[in-house]
Amino acid sequence: MNWPILSVVTFLPLLGALLVALFVRGNERWARGTARWIALWATLVTFAISLVMVWRFDGGSPEFQFVEKHNWLGIASYHMGVDGISLPFVILTTALMPICILASWTAIQTRVKEYMIAFLVLETLMVGTFSALDLVLFYLFFEGGLIPMFLIIGIWGGSRRVYASFKFFLYTLLGSVLMLLAIMAMYWQAGTTDIAVLLRHGFPIGLQKWAWFAFFASFAVKMPMWPVHTWLPDAHVEAPTAGSVILAAILLKMGGYGFLRFSLPMFPAASHEFAPLIFTLSVVAIIYTSLVALMQEDVKKLIAYSSVAHMGFVTMGIFAATTQGVAGGIFQMISHGIVSGALFLCVGVVYDRMHTREIAAYGGLVNRMPLYAFVFMVFTLANVGLPGTSGFIGEFLSLIGTFKVNIPVATLATFGVILSAAYALWLYRKMILGTLKPSLEGIRDIGWRECVIFAPLVVLTILFGVAPKPVLDMSAASVAQLLENYNHAIAAAKTAALLAQ
Repeated sequence: MNWPILSVVTFLPLLGALLVALFVRGNERWARGTARWIALWATLVTFAISLVMVWRFDGGSPEFQFVEKHNWLGIASYHMGVDGISLPFVILTTALMPICILASWTAIQTRVKEYMIAFLVLETLMVGTFSALDLVLFYLFFEGGLIPMFLIIGIWGGSRRVYASFKFFLYTLLGSVLMLLAIMAMYWQAGTTDIAVLLRHGFPIGLQKWAWFAFFASFAVKMPMWPVHTWLPDAHVEAPTAGSVILAAILLKMGGYGFLRFSLPMFPAASHEFAPLIFTLSVVAIIYTSLVALMQEDVKKLIAYSSVAHMGFVTMGIFAATTQGVAGGIFQMISHGIVSGALFLCVGVVYDRMHTREIAAYGGLVNRMPLYAFVFMVFTLANVGLPGTSGFIGEFLSLIGTFKVNIPVATLATFGVILSAAYALWLYRKMILGTLKPSLEGIRDIGWRECVIFAPLVVLTILFGVAPKPVLDMSAASVAQLLENYNHAIAAAKTAALLAQ
């Protein structure tokens, strides 16, 4: 079975977008329905094929698998492949897309055809980002994802959508310009843009330092890390529900993936030297944005700030450069993708009914929406990091991994866990418990379509909390090889520094 499965998974949504563009005409009811069904089937088939990759993936090998390589631009090649670090993100992407299409089924009524095309193109670009094994190809996919997301926020967003979409675009583009300069410098130094070759290439320490900062500028904005996180709350508040889900669940993870694929293995000496900077920014993000979340009056803004805090655990774990830290960072990103995506879907449910995101407008929903109250409770507790949910595993491993190298940082970060409980449980109490607001008398509970959306997310949140082994095992060999090469490079750099004295 030698068919190019990775290219099929990557470009099948693009084929779906092409079908929608060619065969759906007008904005009549049947045209809108056809566009939705084509998009849903395209994403479902893509997800099914991606599961074949999981089944055929050899978790014991740290090497790239499903590799495809063809000559393309001369200096760059069409080179695709996944390992234990990138495959979980590919699966997360393909799994969440059908859920996003279902979530948009009745919420989006204008320009449905264009909306579905934007989402399908976005899926291709996101899967391509996690699968690219050539720097130029990675850059094209990485930057290309900006365009459909810019349109999704700018066309189907809220009242300040144009401001939010431009802010999102300019912030992320500015960081990426520096990354492009670093890619050019790496090509001149190593003579190739092949990521698999560059992972084994020892860059001189001078180039490592400034290339690390150039990549950091791009990935820190994408994560987003404090203080370049200010675009995220605006983008989340204005984006349609499905746009918020993709933004929180997948686009944010590209920054963390970039640190794991480029910063740590390609610039190990610089990563080691600048780890204290990352620890400082991570702790500030965890504590500061948790306090900001406590002061929010908009549900989406509160969840957006909680995302910044949770990404602080990820960066802290990754740059601790311990097995538990890196594994915890990867697990936390996958868990956060499921949980924060689900929380934005929960907000979308009540927003579709009441057309307001103000926390003060809600109260006592448990009296009219018991099923919704249960679903919201599961994801709120997972967001807090309750043992038995997936949120606990990632945070716990990240903290243990950091504790092994820097006790004060791990101790301060633990306060973030307490603060996350404060804002998440406060939100739940205000919206779900208490007496029912008179304006909510006619509100109805979640229907069958919403149950179909939430059921797999609830199951995964609890399953990965009780049995995290499948995710951890998938990435274990790749993480072990990454850290072995990293520690070897650090030891060699220290030896060279001693000899130079």
